[in-house]
Parts: sequence; structure tokens; C-alpha cells
Amino acid sequence: MTRIVVREVPTRATWTLEQGGIHPLLARLYAARGIRAMDELDTRSSALLPPEQLKGIAEAAVLLADAIAAKRRLLIVADYDCDGATGCAIGLRALRMMGATVDYLVPDRFTLGYGLSLGVAQLAAARKPDLVITVDNGIASVEGIAELKRLGIATLVTDHHLPGSELPDAAAIVNPNQPGCRFPSKALAGVGVMFYLMLALRAEFRRRGAYATAPEPNLATLLDLVALGTVADVVPLDHNNRILVAQGLARIRGGRMQAGLAALLAIAGREPARAAGFDLGFALGPRLNAAGRLADMSLGIECLITDDPARAMNIAQQLDAINRERRSIEADMREDAELLLASVDPGSRASLTLYDPAWHQGVIGIVAGRVKEKLHRPTFAFARGNDGELKASGRSIPGLHLRDALDLVAKRHPDLLLRFGGHAAAAGLTLLERELPRFEAAFEQVCGELLSPADLSRTLETDGALESGYYSLDAVRMIQQEVWGQAFPAPLFADRFEVLNQRILKDKHLKLKLQKGGLRFDAIRFNCAESVPNRIEAAFRLDINEWNGTQTVQLLLEHHEAA
Repeated sequence: MTRIVVREVPTRATWTLEQGGIHPLLARLYAARGIRAMDELDTRSSALLPPEQLKGIAEAAVLLADAIAAKRRLLIVADYDCDGATGCAIGLRALRMMGATVDYLVPDRFTLGYGLSLGVAQLAAARKPDLVITVDNGIASVEGIAELKRLGIATLVTDHHLPGSELPDAAAIVNPNQPGCRFPSKALAGVGVMFYLMLALRAEFRRRGAYATAPEPNLATLLDLVALGTVADVVPLDHNNRILVAQGLARIRGGRMQAGLAALLAIAGREPARAAGFDLGFALGPRLNAAGRLADMSLGIECLITDDPARAMNIAQQLDAINRERRSIEADMREDAELLLASVDPGSRASLTLYDPAWHQGVIGIVAGRVKEKLHRPTFAFARGNDGELKASGRSIPGLHLRDALDLVAKRHPDLLLRFGGHAAAAGLTLLERELPRFEAAFEQVCGELLSPADLSRTLETDGALESGYYSLDAVRMIQQEVWGQAFPAPLFADRFEVLNQRILKDKHLKLKLQKGGLRFDAIRFNCAESVPNRIEAAFRLDINEWNGTQTVQLLLEHHEAA
């Protein structure tokens, strides 16, 4: 059962924004998302929070500047997702701009797992670096960093994940979520942390007089990468992150982007001039992530660091092929998941734990997410790892902080989880295959305690009815130009319509002609092949449908029920 609710729109905030010159529709939408003053909508780069507020960043900048000045060898150890790849690309590009000798390493997720583990530390040490820099990992890598230190190699950790009970013995740590860090935004993605570190490093070189006779490196040229990694990692788009994304999108729309991003947009059939957050999250992000899921994320990083358009296009084509393979594997796994769930009553459970011996490690996170979306339950999907281990990826619903839930499971059953980590909405873990039934029972118990019946009922927050004058191409374009994303959701409207006609496209999409108050609308609901009654209440987004060179407004239905 899905309950449609309308977001509260504070009248005073709406009036304040309108008085500041904001379009009335946007003023209503912004006010409903917590915006109270005009300065919260300032997306100029000058409005970014200053780097010096990040704990450890000054020490990290000095460490890097000294290493570059002494011509020491630097090695970036990156995570294998889009956030890690874009953060690595920023590190490589910026450090080379500032004269560094730097290379990178991405662990094989299937053999070495996540983060700077003991195995990854030994692999890194074989490259003989003087300083290892982590991107989007490292805050929990106590053993690996200790091993590097034993070998005489210093480590600089840049991460945004929540730390465990023990911090690694690194030469410097930059992480807004580490204890004692007063940086106001805890929502920076790994790519954002790396970008901030590069800003601090440039400032350190500036203090040393490095740019007295030479031009400073223009780090703004990297903002397209920051925007991509931030959106793809689904971190909350607080004010600071919205600035980063807005600045990156402005560069993309102006045609000033890395060759790799231009190639990925072309492969995805997206126009740079009309690029939006949706394109970053659902067109570019999955193609990069596919490399880390099925192959080697080095391919994705190479796409982002090349300046050769032809090479970028060649790699983008390879990434697109891998993504198509990923989608095929995912489709098979989703069918398997539906068979597993056929004998399960989700209404009687607070969580779901799924496992099939044939499942692919790289795709279980997507399957967990699909099941979570469909059944509104925290879900873990497991696949076989090495040496009798299972690896899981989980997705959660509002009301359950997934990493904290796993922490509670680990405290109650200290011998159960071999490793775990993550965020509020997504997390991963490793355990022995024989322990799966015990985990399922322990996780179900924790979820049953932490989630209320209201949490287990899906609530769809909408922006209510849309005034008839805003069903226009101008209104759609205006909305699409803004920055929307996690914790700052794109507008979702709700209203009642008469269904004039309906048909199924390609055996899986519902195409509708709707009417309200004398106005008629084309509408579509993807992946829905069921007919609807003559009157419906629908939650929908505005979109533009282009056919034979003609553009018309189209409603994208996300939910419908009998009115």
C-alpha cells in the first residue's frame, strides 16, 4: 500500500523567495524542500564552504606539497565505483597540474574486496611509492595502513564513509565524518573530499610562492567530474553539494568538459547543452559503475583522464558494452529474486535477505535496490565470494540507518560478520556461507525493533497539484535546469485524471491519454503492463517528449491508483 502525501509549503518562505525574484513555481518547490532564504540558492563557487574547515586538510596539504617538492612517488588507491573513479581522476589530473609524479591502483573487488586491505597494501607496496593516497576509502583500513607504515610508506586518507571504533594510523586523514571534524557539510562524496584537498594543496603552493611567476592551475576545469561523482554516489544534495553539482553542470552545458564525459554523453544519446542531474545519475554513472561491477574500473578511470577524444570514445563504447552486459545479468537475477520471493510474505517481515549461488557479486547491489523499491523493505542480496564466504550489498528504506543496523548486529553477534561498512541507505558485508541463516534472523530482529509499522508503509511525498498554466514546455525546461537529487528530490506532482485511452507499448510500458479540466495530456508509466480504471490519482513528473522534431509535454507516472 502506497500513501500519497503532499509536502508542506511554508507560506512565508515562499513569499520571501518570490520577493527575491524566484519564479513562483520554483519558490513553492524550494520552500517545500527546506529553503528559507535566498543565500541558500546561491550556486556561485564563491559560496562554497572553505576547505580549511575540514579537519586534517592543512596537514594533508603540507604533506602533499612536501612530497611533490621532493619529487617523491605518489600512488592513489581508489574505490571501484563512480565516486572513486571520478575522485581518482581529479587527484591524477590536479596533482599532475601541480608537478607530481603520481599513478593509481584500483583493487579487484572480487579478489581483494573493498578498501585498503592487507592484500591491497601489499599490492600498493610493490609499486614502491613514497606516499599512498586513498580516494573514497581508507577510514576503516586499519590493518592495511599499518602494513604500509611497517614497510616505511606513509598514507594520506581521503574518505567520506563513517569511521569505525578505531582510526587508521595514517600520516593525515581528511574526512568530514571523522571525529572532531567541524566541516558543516557531512554529505561530501569521496570525489568532493578529493576536490577540496586539491584546493587546499593549491593554496599551500600559493603560500609558498609557487605561482609568483607561473599561472595557477585552474581546478574549476575538474568540476564536471565532481558533479558526476557526487550525483552518482547518491549523497544528500545539501547546499554545498548543490553548488558543486551546479558548477559542474554549467561547464558541461557550456561544452567545457573532459573528453571522457563528452564521449559518455554521446554514447548515451544525451545533449550536453541540456544535461541535468538525471543524466549524470542514470546515463553516465551506470556506464562507469559497470566497469567496476563486471570488469576493471581502470577502464573507467582511463576514460576520465584521457584528453584524446578518439580514445575517450573508444573506451566509452567499451563501457557501454559492459553496461549492456550488466543489464542482461541484472534482468536474470531479478527473475531469480522474484522466484525466491514467491514463497515470502513481505507483509509479515521487517527485512529481506536473498541469496542465489549463481548470482554475480558486481550486480547484487542493484538487485537489492530493485527489491527494496518494489517491496519497501531493507534488503540484502548475497553472492558467493572466496573461501566459503558470502558477500552482500544492502539497500535501506527511510527510518533505518543500514550501517548502524549492521553495527548493532555485530555487537550482539561478535563472531558473525567478518567485515561490514557503508552509509544510512546502502551498506555491504562479508560472512561465512554457513552463517547466512543466523544473519537473516539477527538482521530481521534488529529491523523489527528499529522500524515502526509506519516506516514499513510506503509514503510517496509529492508537491501536490500543478496549476494548469505550468503544463508547458517552458515550465518543464525551467525545472530541468535546476539541481535535484538525493534529499533534494526532483518535483513530483499529484492529481486526479480521467483516462481517455490506454495501451501497452513493447509488452511492458503503459501509454495513456489523460484529461483534467478540459486539458489533455500524454502520459506513460514505464515497466507497468496493467490496465488502469477510468479515473486515477497519479503521482507524476513533467517531461518533454520529442517525436519527429516536435516537442510536447509528457507526464511520467511513478504511481497510480483508482481515484
